[in-house]
Amino acid sequence: MYSKFTEIDLNSIDDERGKLFSFESMKNIPFELKRVYILTSSNQGYSRGFHAHKKLKQLIFCPTGSCDFVVEDLSKKKTIHLNSPNKGLLIEGVVWREMHNISSDCSIVVFADEYYDEDDYIRDYNDFLKILGERNEKK
Repeated sequence: MYSKFTEIDLNSIDDERGKLFSFESMKNIPFELKRVYILTSSNQGYSRGFHAHKKLKQLIFCPTGSCDFVVEDLSKKKTIHLNSPNKGLLIEGVVWREMHNISSDCSIVVFADEYYDEDDYIRDYNDFLKILGERNEKK
């Protein structure tokens, strides 16, 4: 699978009562949704992630607090600061991800296109680089 990461806008309906966010499979979530999980109550000074997935697609956003995502694929490495429910990070394919500078009030919401599968994880950075190298050779 071609790997990529993209920052996307998550639209809301705003009125005097506040903001409403709606998420729908195959509409503003560009895949069929099979799993949702939330990371919260992170201890200050700790980072998370440090893995890639072989196939999984994810849409990630922070409705509260902030977090820096360091993402890397075959073409680039970038730090993306998530600090708004209006901004999301779409990750598809083999993309290394690390989460740093997680604020104490941060909640990270993740929508995924597959159920949890430990076999889909790449947990060693050197294995990730090897897979990227093999994919680059096939191009």
